Amino acid sequence: MVSWQQQSNLGQQNDLSVLVSRQRAWVEIDLAALAHNVRTLKSFLAPQTKLMAVVKADAYGHGAVMVAQTALANGADCLAIATLAEGVELRQAGIKAPILILGAINAIEDIKAVAAWQLEPTICDPKQALTFDTTLNQLGESLPVHLKLDTGMSRLGTNWQEAVSFVQLVQTLPNLNIASVYSHFSTADDSDRTWMNLQHQRFGDALAQLKTIGFVPPQVHLANSAATLSDRTCHYDLVRVGLALYGLYPAAHLVRAIDLKPALQVKAKITQVKTILSGEGVSYGRKFVASKDTKIAVVGIGYADGVPRNLSNRLQAIVCGKLVPQIGSITMDQLMLNIDDLPQVRPGEVVTLIGQQNDLRITAEDWATTLDTISWEILCSFKHRLPRIFNNQPV
Repeated sequence: MVSWQQQSNLGQQNDLSVLVSRQRAWVEIDLAALAHNVRTLKSFLAPQTKLMAVVKADAYGHGAVMVAQTALANGADCLAIATLAEGVELRQAGIKAPILILGAINAIEDIKAVAAWQLEPTICDPKQALTFDTTLNQLGESLPVHLKLDTGMSRLGTNWQEAVSFVQLVQTLPNLNIASVYSHFSTADDSDRTWMNLQHQRFGDALAQLKTIGFVPPQVHLANSAATLSDRTCHYDLVRVGLALYGLYPAAHLVRAIDLKPALQVKAKITQVKTILSGEGVSYGRKFVASKDTKIAVVGIGYADGVPRNLSNRLQAIVCGKLVPQIGSITMDQLMLNIDDLPQVRPGEVVTLIGQQNDLRITAEDWATTLDTISWEILCSFKHRLPRIFNNQPV
């Protein structure tokens, strides 16, 4: 069996036909689309504003190493991840760009690893700052750190009203070098900007208070993808872009902001074709019962691969340039399609579950809308037993 990393390396050789011939299901990543998105985002920013590519959660399911390399080669200035392990993976791949850890690191051994791999941690509160400084002092090392203020997300960070005392404490710690002060929006994708504007105001007030003590952060950042696309006043010194990097828009009202191209497609093969008689049920629980003799296709992908079971009887797929309905309960490893209108279909035919064929397109947003969730969750759901196949290497 070819391992996950071997699959990724083979994908770099662009031998797509060989790779596909060996798979029952896979995720295709269009690197040219990704490169286009990075360049488009970069051109959208002021020349002095840096682009931080958010590649946490295996680059939202797209493959962290390849995405990071492609993003950096096309204009991204730095990277962001969520966990220590994600940062180590990028360093082991030879990536030398600055890497911000967005999550909180507290354990002593983890702090030592952060230093060893030269990652840049988020410092959320005074206690964490003191732990970092003590540990780094024992190592005889110092680190650039990013101070996070909570302006209304109520997640990580010190309350924005305590910014002055927080910064003053960190300034006394010789092993911590403040690289930035930042915060995070909770409603930047909402067309109602009331709460976003309040958070922005709070962040500005905190920066103004810091200025009164003579402290101007080396870098300030606030904008996620939605704020990047909707409000240039939020750009500051850098923007942290995740979803838009992958060609998806954070909200419908932002679709016309810039031209993005989805980089991910999910495909699988038909493994059997059969005709069932009228009255026969399909899959567990008989959630679909044929009202007439019906031709069905069994497809080698299921909820263990990341196709939500709650899409059962609500999913569509593209086969031979036509939309066809999924029928019956989606199972762990397989799902079934009604292909009555496609008499030519045989086992081995490729099915597109997310992606485009000719003028037909199914998007992660389509799945998210059906499930009343968000496209971020859909992208992050595709499991590692689906190999990532990289194609269209940008020039």
